[in-house]
Amino acid sequence: MLNNVTLEEVKSDPEVIAFIEQADKFIEAIGYTEHGFRHASLVANIAQNVMLRLSYSQHQAELAGISGYLHDIGNVIGRETHGVSGALIARDILKKLGLQPADIALIMSAIGNHEEEYGWATNEISAALILADKSDVHMTRVRNLDPSAFDIHDRVNYAAKKSFLRVNEEERLITLEIEIDTEISQVMEYFEIFLSRMVMCRRAAEYLNAKFSLLINENKLL
Repeated sequence: MLNNVTLEEVKSDPEVIAFIEQADKFIEAIGYTEHGFRHASLVANIAQNVMLRLSYSQHQAELAGISGYLHDIGNVIGRETHGVSGALIARDILKKLGLQPADIALIMSAIGNHEEEYGWATNEISAALILADKSDVHMTRVRNLDPSAFDIHDRVNYAAKKSFLRVNEEERLITLEIEIDTEISQVMEYFEIFLSRMVMCRRAAEYLNAKFSLLINENKLL
């Protein structure tokens, strides 16, 4: 059992708290959507759920949850290649907490490969993280609520009134269900900025021996 290292222990670590807090302040300063404790907790929970629903072990689910919670911690250094810097930060924290090297390696690989610019699912933990991270499209991530100041990322996120990653264990089907207010943003805008993410999700699902589907406003698009 993880050498007694749990997701809750990671969440309460002072370094983790300080780094995620500062990372989100940086992301806010450069005008990006929320990447703080809310996003970290949600991604951790979704990653765990994906693993458990697809009948992976509790141990693997815990590792996926930890990777989900720490995946954006590299933003404390900078946005570019934050996956790589985040993996190195996570290594030091998890080593300090006593996690086994083999498990640290899995989490490092997952964090280092969660961005679509260069990432790839190369183990089950990384696949679950990718699916969880890319499914968090929601209006609560938008910081500046002045529509006249929205860029396309703000507009698409603000238009997303509901998002849910549904896992059908019998059919091994993973479906991202999104409800978009088309008076705020058209569905085409979602694809304009997120198509590469959906391709990444499809590949991640395939690594888990599953299929990926996208429903927007109850219409199947992938």
